[in-house]
Amino acid sequence: MRAAHLFTLSLIAACPAAAAVADSAANGFTVKISIAIAAPPDEVYQKLVHNIGDWWSPQHTFSRDSHNLTIDARPMGCWCEKFGAAAVRHMEVIAAVPGKALVMLGAVGPLQAMAVTGSMSFDFAADKGGTKLDVTYAVGGYLAAGLNTLANPVDAALAEQLTRLKNFVEIGRPVPPTQ
Repeated sequence: MRAAHLFTLSLIAACPAAAAVADSAANGFTVKISIAIAAPPDEVYQKLVHNIGDWWSPQHTFSRDSHNLTIDARPMGCWCEKFGAAAVRHMEVIAAVPGKALVMLGAVGPLQAMAVTGSMSFDFAADKGGTKLDVTYAVGGYLAAGLNTLANPVDAALAEQLTRLKNFVEIGRPVPPTQ
C-alpha cells in the first residue's frame, strides 16, 4: 500500500494540456482534459492506440517499460501491459470508433489496488486544421481517506501523458529536445 501511495505522489507534473478536476467528492471524482494537437483526428487516434509504447511515460507503468503496453481497440479489448510471466490489465475497451472516440473502463495505476473503477473517454474532433482531444476520466468507489484526495494527482498524470502524446504526434518524440 505504501508503494501505491508513493506512486500516486509521483504522478504530479506540470503540463501544457488544459486540465481540470471537474468535480471531486469522497466517493469519486471526474477529471477533464483538453489538448489541441496539430494533426488530423485519424492520425492522433492511430498513434494513441497503436504507438502507446512510444509516447506513454515508462514511469507510469508497472514494468517501467512503456513498450510493454498495448491497446486492443475493439469492444472487450484490453489496454494491457505484459512483461515476462507477468501481466496487468489497465482498462477494458468498451467502444472504439477510429478517429472519433475511444472509451475504456477500469482503474489505472495505483487505483487498481483500491475499491474503485472508472470510465475514460477520448473524444477526437477536427479543429483548426488539427485535432481537439477531450479526455474525461470519471472514477467512483471507496477509499477511507476519500477519493477526492487522488483527483489532482490523477489529473496531473493524465495531463502529462496527453502532453507526451501531443509531442509524439507533432515532433516524433514524447519530450522535446533540450535547448
